[in-house]
Amino acid sequence: MTSTLQPAETAEAVTRPGRWLALGVLVLAVLLVAVDATVLGLATPYISEDLTPSGTQLLWIGDVYSFVIAGLLVSMGSLGDRIGRKRILLVGATAFGAISVVNAYATTPEMMIVARALLGVAGATLMPATLALIRNLFHDPRERSLAVGIWGATASAGTAVGPIVGGFLLEHFWWGSVFLINLPVMAVLVLVGIRLLPESRTANPGPWDLVSVVLSLVGMVGVVYAVKEAAAHGFAWATLAAGLLGAAALYGFVRRQLTLPAPLLDMRLFRHRGFSGAVLADLLTILGLSGLVFFLSQYLQLVQGRRPFEAGLAELPAAIGAVVAGLLAGRAARRFSVRAVVSGGLAAIGLALAALTVIGQSTGYPLLGAALLVVGVGAGFSFTVTADVILSSVPKEQAGSASAVSETAYELGAALGIAVLGSIVTGVYSDFTGPAGTPAAAHESLGGAVEAAASMPAHTSAAMLDAARTSFVDGLALAAGAGAAVLLAAAVATWFLLRGQRLED
Repeated sequence: MTSTLQPAETAEAVTRPGRWLALGVLVLAVLLVAVDATVLGLATPYISEDLTPSGTQLLWIGDVYSFVIAGLLVSMGSLGDRIGRKRILLVGATAFGAISVVNAYATTPEMMIVARALLGVAGATLMPATLALIRNLFHDPRERSLAVGIWGATASAGTAVGPIVGGFLLEHFWWGSVFLINLPVMAVLVLVGIRLLPESRTANPGPWDLVSVVLSLVGMVGVVYAVKEAAAHGFAWATLAAGLLGAAALYGFVRRQLTLPAPLLDMRLFRHRGFSGAVLADLLTILGLSGLVFFLSQYLQLVQGRRPFEAGLAELPAAIGAVVAGLLAGRAARRFSVRAVVSGGLAAIGLALAALTVIGQSTGYPLLGAALLVVGVGAGFSFTVTADVILSSVPKEQAGSASAVSETAYELGAALGIAVLGSIVTGVYSDFTGPAGTPAAAHESLGGAVEAAASMPAHTSAAMLDAARTSFVDGLALAAGAGAAVLLAAAVATWFLLRGQRLED
């Protein structure tokens, strides 16, 4: 097999024609995955009413996508390094579109769970391939920084656009429409990508080790599942067993990679302080943010009474801040330093979260909007620069594996954040004292309280909802404080870990 990477340092490669159009194709994939990760939350009540899943089945519908994606990112990134990043991106995109149709027309809970799992398999091929292809499209470091900034800004924008688009579709069409929006985007991606994207792969990559693939999948799914279950239902023997099995599989995965001549993931990457520091920064940032963002949507809708579309618009400042900061991040890191921009971004997020510890039921939007804008700016600076550091600190041949590590840190951080900060919110919330006649379901979630209130006398339901909302906001404020502590600690850690780290000129 011959490498397609040889012209990397030539003027022709630096000025590859059509590279910005090719970037446009890549960010379509990122936009789609980001939107798909957020629209399901809005559609869940409609899916629940139509398919009538059990409580456990509903949890699996929501979680199996992230479980599978987290478990397969490293394996798919490594597969792309071997068989070709363009090839795996186009195959994955085609599969993503086809499986979206199955999701849209699912008729049973079991069919929906399987379809979401298959969508996770396809989604795992997209994110590492997009970032790895950017590494091979843009050989000029400054251009690459801007390209990574656009990539990150699109991911942030997609996360915010998801609730807005989803809210609009759900108010006008049936719940399957949130999946069918994937089809035109995927069609453009595949048709244009065939012509514009260059193929790239690793020369002499060695075999794709299936034992490592299984260990990675079992390890990540086991750990993420155990963390989520422990947060939702407390510790049980089954949860503990899943966590131990996952930890043992990950230990076996690491040991195996150290002995293979052509490992699925080269563990020597972590000897690079910049690489390790950037990955840790991503994990801690998402850990501190995700739980809060998850519950903030509920706060806007169930506490302040906003409609889904309006709640989506209310979260827009975070996306705007992330887009602007992402486009400026590379220039700022060269003007000042990598550690100043990353640590400063994390500290800004931490301070914004600290400001949210004072929110109440009737907090005005200026405080919320300003905090979300600062969160977006901080995340845009830190995520963009860490992605650039991760890409530039590894050989081009390992771009797929390195990108997959970054995305895995993101998924693991999201699972841990929702679990840890989510347990704080639910722990505080479940202890609220309601009036006589408050049903047990009202103590399980704020959504359960709102639903239960519909069948209670007006005076009793008003008192119960006020107590439930007050308790939920108290939990949210405490979680914001915990998130702020995590982000400020991450800012300090990255200040030392990224010492002396520079972006290429």
